[in-house]
Amino acid sequence: MKRIALFPGSFDPLTMGHLDTIERGAKLFDELIIGVFVNTTKKSYFTSEEKLEVVKETVAHIPNVRVIGQENELTVNVAEKLGAKFLLRGIRSVKDYEYEKEIAYMNHHLDHKLETVFLLAEPKYSHISSSILKEVWAFNGDIKEYVPDAVYRALEEKRENSEK
Repeated sequence: MKRIALFPGSFDPLTMGHLDTIERGAKLFDELIIGVFVNTTKKSYFTSEEKLEVVKETVAHIPNVRVIGQENELTVNVAEKLGAKFLLRGIRSVKDYEYEKEIAYMNHHLDHKLETVFLLAEPKYSHISSSILKEVWAFNGDIKEYVPDAVYRALEEKRENSEK
């Protein structure tokens, strides 16, 4: 049986921590599907289309990874449609663990055949989040080492377009 995993997230923006989780997860599964989802509790910086484009560009070098967009469906339903039996999640801290544990329990309640697999963040990425990076970026801070090149270019382009 093919091991298919879904890595859902808002990826606004995709960070080097996300990319590290994707690259490591791609080694564990036959197919890893990155689900660019909408997080209703967060205000997005990028549109869904912009996020899809930059995530696809960033992971193009990984042959068993593909990217999909999803805006209005439960993660467990998307996983079932894709044939995914695993959800991949990254954990940076105890705070992340507590949050992700609750989601994993609910997802397991909704679909008891779906397993959540946690990967611990590399220490060099354990202090970064999309929210923190957006805040630093908003005040012209340097975040280049924490985002893939495609993301950095998209951020710069968005800034340039907003200044016109």
